[in-house]
Amino acid sequence: MEKQIKIKKVLNNNVVIASHPTYEEVVLIGKGIGFNRKKGDEISSEKADKTFLLSNEQEKEQYVSLLPYIDESLIDFMSDILHHVESRMGQDLNQHIHVALTDHLAFAINRAKKNLQFANPFLLEIESLYPKEYQIAMEVVTMIYDKMGIQFPEGEVGFIALHIHSAVTDKTLRELNRHNQLITHLVQLVEDTMDVQIDKKSVDYHRLVQHLHRAIDRVYQDEHVGDEIRLANMLKEEYPVCYNLAWKLIKVMQRQLNKPVDESEAIYLTIHLQRLTHKT
Repeated sequence: MEKQIKIKKVLNNNVVIASHPTYEEVVLIGKGIGFNRKKGDEISSEKADKTFLLSNEQEKEQYVSLLPYIDESLIDFMSDILHHVESRMGQDLNQHIHVALTDHLAFAINRAKKNLQFANPFLLEIESLYPKEYQIAMEVVTMIYDKMGIQFPEGEVGFIALHIHSAVTDKTLRELNRHNQLITHLVQLVEDTMDVQIDKKSVDYHRLVQHLHRAIDRVYQDEHVGDEIRLANMLKEEYPVCYNLAWKLIKVMQRQLNKPVDESEAIYLTIHLQRLTHKT
């Protein structure tokens, strides 16, 4: 049996806010779903191509204020984009992506039309850390080009990948950006200290970035990687430069994250650094 829901506000021809018997307030998106309708009208939930919750009042206000500045065809197209992302990721997305990615793509399209480009300084790190999200972001960029004839610069792929990762992990973009900045800073510190130019396409660089990312996650989850005193002493003697640099990186992480980092992280960082710098 179809559930009848009552319209609370018509945002435009394709978007309405409605009262749902189970989920209270929902946003319905569908071609023409709001056309010639008004507050209090009942409508079948089956009429919507996409239904999502915006339980966060601030996000709802942001979405409502955003819509007047966005072409209605893009709102309709966003349903296709988000359906594609959800299908490719194989899991539900956090509802905040409806606001965040719609907002980002609307302004990215405007920038592209005016030939304005934003550089993405973390592009290589994002591609290394989130390869699946990066691939799907490339597909989204292709969808936009096929539909709207707009060519995004490469940096936009990284930004879209971050939005996708944020939607599947519930981490905020601010948190993700802060961690990417920290990883970029740590890699730069390695290059400066060792006086090397790391090949950002190499397997060893990819492994180092992945390890730093997991190390940051372990800090927040208060996980320990093990206590290998004998191995630490051996590495300290065999590879003193890399061992000391590993501790330098750990101290930077502790300062930036404002949390203690497990001492045994130095062991694995030393191994990564020795492997990477030995080949460079």
